[in-house]
Amino acid sequence: MSMGRFVNSMDPRSGLEVIRDWNGVAQVVLRSPKGASARVSLHGGQVVSWRNDRGEELLFTSSKAIFKPPNAMRGGIQMCFPQFGYSGTLERHGFARNRIWALDDEHPPLNHNDNGSKVSVDLILKPSEDDLKCWPHRFEFRLRVSLSKDGDLSLISRIRNVNGKPFSFSFAYHTYLSVSDISEVRIEGLETLDYLDNLSHKERFTEQGDAITFESEVDRVYVSSPNVVAILDHEKKHSFVIRKEGLPDVVVWNPWEKKSKTMVDFGDEEYKQMLCVDAAAVERAITLRPGEEWTGKLELSAVLSTNCSDHLDHPVSI
Repeated sequence: MSMGRFVNSMDPRSGLEVIRDWNGVAQVVLRSPKGASARVSLHGGQVVSWRNDRGEELLFTSSKAIFKPPNAMRGGIQMCFPQFGYSGTLERHGFARNRIWALDDEHPPLNHNDNGSKVSVDLILKPSEDDLKCWPHRFEFRLRVSLSKDGDLSLISRIRNVNGKPFSFSFAYHTYLSVSDISEVRIEGLETLDYLDNLSHKERFTEQGDAITFESEVDRVYVSSPNVVAILDHEKKHSFVIRKEGLPDVVVWNPWEKKSKTMVDFGDEEYKQMLCVDAAAVERAITLRPGEEWTGKLELSAVLSTNCSDHLDHPVSI
């Protein structure tokens, strides 16, 4: 589905362009020198597009997605905070993905040396008075989305407690990956791990397969997971490599046929072309004392499948 776009401003030196969707909400387009791109909406701080240098869309968005605040769009990468799923008293996946964020012009510096090789945008979310009524904790949520010269997508979230008392939260980068055929996809890096099965009342099991493959609905939280996970797409002959920091869990979700038909913003057959693999902190809540800050990092790469094993041994360097 194409978004209506109105150019507000463009700085060719920075690789950034600000456009507006058909609801008038600003989106920031990041472009790498080699032609890769990403698009970030101020609605939810959501990454709504990530394309490689051949122009192929790497994230899934439903053809029935509803592009209208206050609801999150079905697809892309959603910011789930301060709650994931129905694990607390808030709306599903928390409220951050449903709010309008602001450009963060006064962001504190990050300690990483990219030597100008990345194009980045910084967003910030602070609670509204209505948010404080349902979740009475003052916070600053800073999000940096970056695109490397090679087209790798990275997200760094920093959540600071500016409250007078501690608070706890769960978090996930709810990431919809575009795949050729879910039956041809496998995940490597989660074998032998324990997982909580949301289809069995969060009962704990141990993964038995040497890779995760798909032939029915899956909704699991793999706990204490490694910081590098790969999703191999046999038909597309490429793999997604996920690197993460500060996020001990990995959520794996595909609704399959029956559940797909119950979702108004999702096509009946679209489960075949998507897979959610989320870097997350779900099993154990994160607690921040006043003044403390938490950082969670995600880096996504799309590589030729033949090179995938090299990346599994590669450390996180966001």
